[in-house]
This record gives sequence, structure tokens and C-alpha cells, in this order.
Amino acid sequence: MTAKPLVADPQATRHGGADRKLVDVAVGILFRPDGAFLLTSRPEGKPYPHYWEFPGGKLEAGETVEQALTRELYEELGIQIGAVTPWKVEMVDYPHALVRLHFCKVFEWSGALEMREAQSFSWERLPVQMRPVLPGTVPVLQWLADEQQFQGATHFVAANAIN
Repeated sequence: MTAKPLVADPQATRHGGADRKLVDVAVGILFRPDGAFLLTSRPEGKPYPHYWEFPGGKLEAGETVEQALTRELYEELGIQIGAVTPWKVEMVDYPHALVRLHFCKVFEWSGALEMREAQSFSWERLPVQMRPVLPGTVPVLQWLADEQQFQGATHFVAANAIN
């Protein structure tokens, strides 16, 4: 985790001020056997509508990251996930919330994708084609590029830098 959070839209007012509560969020990076990963669009009525992100949601009281991810992916996508591999943690300071994103890799699930929040989905590879990308998603694309030794992602990541 970075010492300092990424700052999304630094010119925007922070709701709740400097003392706002940190929100923990479980995020799933679902990979198909061919290496493609799932991005979903944010639905209307939420901050950053129509931006693309990895699916997930807030931890409820007493939940582990894995429990929250299992619940959220069922609620949002209608799938039952298998094993969850915790990967990285990143803090992002959005105008609407200060979030700690717990990114997990998921390689197994059952059920067909159902977009239960009227969102869209896309199976992507680097460089991703769907735009705009949620600021908290940008570091993940760089991490994936680093893992895959993918050189073409540098331009995309630089073009979508948030600080």
C-alpha cells in the first residue's frame, strides 16, 4: 500500500472534510482462462457513473475481505466465486469518500454474469479499450502490466494518471 493515498480529482471539495471515515472495499479481478479480465461500468446514481472499474463493494461490519467480495459479486453479478487470492491494497482519496481498496484475484466462479445494477461489462486485455476508467482502477492496470511485462500499458496509465 502506498504511504500516501492516490488523490482523484484533487481540485474537488472533499465531502466530510479531513476527518472523514475510511471505507474498506473488497475488489475482485476476475480472470478467464485466456487471461482476459472483467471490467464493469458504474451504474447511474453512484459517484462516477459510467466509469469502468473492477467489481466489488464495501465491507459490512464483521466481514472479511473474502466474505464481502463473495457477497458483493453475487449481489452485483449473480455469480458464486471460488477461492480468492488477496493481492494488493491501495488507498484512494475520492471527493465522495476515502477508500481502502483490497484487490483480490479470482480465477474460479460459477453462474452466468447478470448485471443486477444495470451496469455493463467487458472482458478486457491490456491495453484496455473501455473508457473512462475509474481512478482507483488505474494502478491495477499498471500492476497487471508489470506482471505481464506489457510495455504498451505505459501510455494508457500515464494518460489516466490522477495526481
